[in-house]
This record gives sequence, structure tokens and C-alpha cells, in this order.
Amino acid sequence: MSVGNEPPEIIEQKLSYKGRKFNYEVIKLRLPNGVAGEWECIRHPGGALAVPVTSDGKFVLVKQYRFTVNGRLLEFPAGTVEVNESPFATIKREIEEETGYRANKWQDMGKFILAPGYSDEYIYAFLAQDLEKLEVPPQQDDDEDIEVVLMTEEELEAAILAGEPIDGKSIASFYMARAYLRRE
Repeated sequence: MSVGNEPPEIIEQKLSYKGRKFNYEVIKLRLPNGVAGEWECIRHPGGALAVPVTSDGKFVLVKQYRFTVNGRLLEFPAGTVEVNESPFATIKREIEEETGYRANKWQDMGKFILAPGYSDEYIYAFLAQDLEKLEVPPQQDDDEDIEVVLMTEEELEAAILAGEPIDGKSIASFYMARAYLRRE
């Protein structure tokens, strides 16, 4: 049976959990082929991520504890887009809070869907260059335990290929940024 581009019919949609950063919904759908079922979905306002690069070509990352994996992950600075805030405003705030750097040159690298199997979250990725270290250290959020880490391109790629604990949005954004940097 051939199915066109018809959207599924929503039979029922219910909010199961309303959280601080995301909502959890259960949606009953009827697919264009007639099959009905329930799907769970995390509704997320989106996140913004920066790939900060120093003048000597080092990538600025953060290492922080993530309770979901019970360990510390290496990540690029990122944050949830707040209500009435643009992704660019989000990442300008987050890079300073998490790393203590301010970027004077920005490149919008686009957006991508993080985990479409269970979430509608988009990541808005930016390349951040012409960095300056802030004179006053950033005030971290109470729920953050962050260590700033500088790595060369070779060190970061080796860590990725060795399977070190690095989150997927950072891996994808590293390769996106590398393509932009090689065009310069």
C-alpha cells in the first residue's frame, strides 16, 4: 500500500507532565495507512550551542556532571532557549556564564533536530570566534558544576573517535564548525 504525504490524524493528545524545561505528551495517532497507536513526545523549546574557538585555534568546551548518564560529559557551551528569547541571545548569555569568554565574531551554522524519535527539540548552532576572556569570572547557576577545557582540533577529534563521553550535539557541531573554519 502506497502512502502519500498525508499527515497522521491526531485522535487524542494529552499532557502527561509539565516541567521546568520541557513537557511530556502522549499522542494517539492514526497513520495514513490506517494503523493507530500511541506515541510519547518530549516537547522542548529548543537549545542554542556555541562552538567557541580561540585565536590560537583551541576549542573551548565544558565538562559537567549529567545525572542522566551518572557521569561528567565533555560538551560545547549550550542552553535552553527561554520564553521570548532568541537562540542567539541564549547562546551569547550561556557562553559567558559557562566559559568566562565573550565572542566578538559569530557565525550562524544553522539548526538540526536533536532526537526526533522522542523529542521535537532543535539545536541552533553557532561558531563563536574572536574570543576575549572576561575579567570577572562567571557566576554559574546553582545546579551547574562546570570545568572549562581547551582542546586542539586533533585532541577533540581523537577524543570523539576514542568514544570518550561527549554529547551528540557537540560532536555534530564540531564537524559543522570544522567545515566553516576550513573555508576561512
